[in-house]
Amino acid sequence: MGQGLWRAARNQQLQHQGYSGQGYLTRERGRRIATNNVSNTSHRKQAQGGIDIYHLLKTRKSKEQEGFINLEMLPPELSFTILSYLNATDLCLASCVWQDLANDELLWQGLCKSTWGHCSIYNKNPPLGFSFRKLYMQLDEGSLTFNANPDEGVNYFMSKGILDDSPKEIAKFIFCTRTLNWKKLRIYLDERRDVLDDLVTLHNFRNQFLPNALREFFRHIHAPEERGEYLETLITKFSHRFCACNPDLMRELGLSPDAVYVLCYSLILLSIDLTSPHVKNKMSKREFIRNTRRAAQNISEDFVGHLYDNIYLIGHVAA
Repeated sequence: MGQGLWRAARNQQLQHQGYSGQGYLTRERGRRIATNNVSNTSHRKQAQGGIDIYHLLKTRKSKEQEGFINLEMLPPELSFTILSYLNATDLCLASCVWQDLANDELLWQGLCKSTWGHCSIYNKNPPLGFSFRKLYMQLDEGSLTFNANPDEGVNYFMSKGILDDSPKEIAKFIFCTRTLNWKKLRIYLDERRDVLDDLVTLHNFRNQFLPNALREFFRHIHAPEERGEYLETLITKFSHRFCACNPDLMRELGLSPDAVYVLCYSLILLSIDLTSPHVKNKMSKREFIRNTRRAAQNISEDFVGHLYDNIYLIGHVAA
């Protein structure tokens, strides 16, 4: 009696959910028709336009294998594009799964040149057994060594054939690299004035407003924290380079390298005055114009006023 009641209740439940014999057959027939339609559509797409990328991305072997897309199933161009967004650490991890793809030389070449824009070895015939993945590891090791001891770092690059023993090549390497510690770099450039000279000539200040050019200069060659001979040397070299890049402007404004030197020093002092929380009475625009023209009388008052406005609105030139 109890089993009969249970069967009756179960049959009512199945009928309510649409799983009766007839309903089940109808559903199964509909599912097969839909599957055949999808299959036919897929075949038509492949016949018309080759591989259906959308269908390929959606393909999974089974529900248990759902997860990351298998890059080996994609066209090589698409796989390399995806992997090119990874950094070196993630690319090494990806090589554990997709060894052939993640170890491709083009990917590691892109990583090397995006981090270290210039190396002497880029312009040479690669030695036997050369690989950009190995070069990346050497460049990373050399940068860490430089940040601990600049002289040892440069010697490491030279011993591996990465850099030539030339001030110009070292200057290009420094100019195109952003992984070097700026404090160590400042110490190195203070000792290697020959490298500093070549580094200054790599800057192009053509058609740049003086404070903006000074900011760009100090982004590559950081200013010392205190005034002294090294700061004066930097400003002197910048002044001559700025005049060399803008000869027409210098003639129009009647400026010489000495006048630009005075303006640069004034801009640095003004930057400290306006940005320092310890200075309560900030220098006014009129005071700046008066003090600057007292040191360089041939400079236009309007030009000096524009210099003040730039520092007031944008900020420090050597931050």
